Amino acid sequence: MRPIHIAEDIVPVGEFKTHASRLIRRLRETQRAVVITQNGRPAAVLIPAEDYDRFMAHQHFVHSVQRGLADADAGRLHSHEEVRAQMEEEFGPLEE
Repeated sequence: MRPIHIAEDIVPVGEFKTHASRLIRRLRETQRAVVITQNGRPAAVLIPAEDYDRFMAHQHFVHSVQRGLADADAGRLHSHEEVRAQMEEEFGPLEE
């Protein structure tokens, strides 16, 4: 996603309602977020769907790493041998 252009990419909610199709088309072409304001204050940000997907994948990854680190700190660990045995029990023999 590219940086926003203050003069073009910040729009009041009324303008967004009136010109939603045009603003979405511009969003796709420029790959810049659109900041939608309400009563002069930022209320929402419209981003390309692909950027949202990347953001959510990143959030999921960060959350998973945090959970893993918390498990390690709490001593909830398994040896390689334990994991391998559990996988073989679940999925059958593993190839080397």
